[in-house]
Amino acid sequence: MSNRGGGAMAVIKTIDLVGVSTESWRDAAAQALAEASKTLRGIESMDILETSAVVNGDKIKEYQTHVRIKFRIER
Repeated sequence: MSNRGGGAMAVIKTIDLVGVSTESWRDAAAQALAEASKTLRGIESMDILETSAVVNGDKIKEYQTHVRIKFRIER
């Protein structure tokens, strides 16, 4: 299949991950991206889908960031 320009169309795949950090939601997202980067090539973007936290009393124990990572399928 080709696009209007005549070249092959790109196919983008997505995976959802939840990054975890004791520091911040930003760090949790960075942890998810770092982990995905160990096994995936061609990562193009990341969407932040949701943030949450595990609490203990009145303190945040763990920050969690649900991300969707998009990467190009190699052919």
